[in-house]
Amino acid sequence: MSDLVYEVRDGVARLTLNREAQRNAISGEMLAGLEEAFGKAEADDAVRVLCLTGAGERVFCAGADLSLGVDGPAAGARRFAALLRRMLAYPKPLVARVNGHCLGGGIGLMLACDLAYAREGARIGTPEARVGLFPLIVGALVLRDVGRKKAFELFYTAEPVSAVEAEAIGLLTRALPSAEFDVVVEARLAAIAGNAPAALRVGRRALAEAEAMPLGEAIEHLAGTLGELLATEDAAEGLTAFFEKRPPRWKGR
Repeated sequence: MSDLVYEVRDGVARLTLNREAQRNAISGEMLAGLEEAFGKAEADDAVRVLCLTGAGERVFCAGADLSLGVDGPAAGARRFAALLRRMLAYPKPLVARVNGHCLGGGIGLMLACDLAYAREGARIGTPEARVGLFPLIVGALVLRDVGRKKAFELFYTAEPVSAVEAEAIGLLTRALPSAEFDVVVEARLAAIAGNAPAALRVGRRALAEAEAMPLGEAIEHLAGTLGELLATEDAAEGLTAFFEKRPPRWKGR
C-alpha cells in the first residue's frame, strides 16, 4: 500500500497521507510520493486546485517518521524543507483538509498550503521540545501566520491548542464542526476549481513574491502583474462572459 494516495476528480487533485496506523507520520516514501504528486498535478491542466489530507478521521499528520532520516537526520530535514519551499512557490492553490490532529512536521505541510480547514476536535501543536528538539523549520511558517508571543508559547510549552484556538491565532482558515466539515471543504474546493486558472496562478505567484518586498516595492510589483493578468485569455473570457451573462469557459492562459 502506498504511503500517499493521489487522485483527481472535478478539477481537484487529492493527496492523502496514507499511514493511518502510524498516525500519518511523514516517511521517506511519503515524501517521495508528495514530490512526485506535486509535479504530476502541476503538469495536469485538468487540475485547478490541490487538497492535502490524511487517512482516517483522527490524525492529519503526527510529524516526521524516523525513516525520514535514513540518510541522516540533517538530510531528511533538508529534503522536508525543500518540499515546503516547493509548496510555498507552487503555481496552483493548495488547501489543507485537516481531518484530525496536526503535530510537528504536519504543521509545516498545513501552513505551506494557502487555506487550512480543520475539524473542531483536532489538536494543533509543536511537541518537539518534549523530545529535546525545537520546531525550527515549521517555526518559520508559524511565525509568518501567528504573532510572535503566541508562536513562542506553542514552541516553548510544546502543548497543542484546539482547532478553535488555532483559528483564533491565525493557524487555520476555519475550524468546523464534524457535521459541516466535508460540506464546507468540498464547497470551497469547487468554488476555487470554478475560477480562472490563469488568475489564480498569476495571483498566487505575485503575492508570494511581494511578501518579501518593502510595501512600496510590493505595490509597484503587483501593479505590473495586474497588467500581465489583464493580457491573459482568461481575463478576456471572464469579462466577455460577464457582459454576455453566461458561465466563462476558461483556457488556463
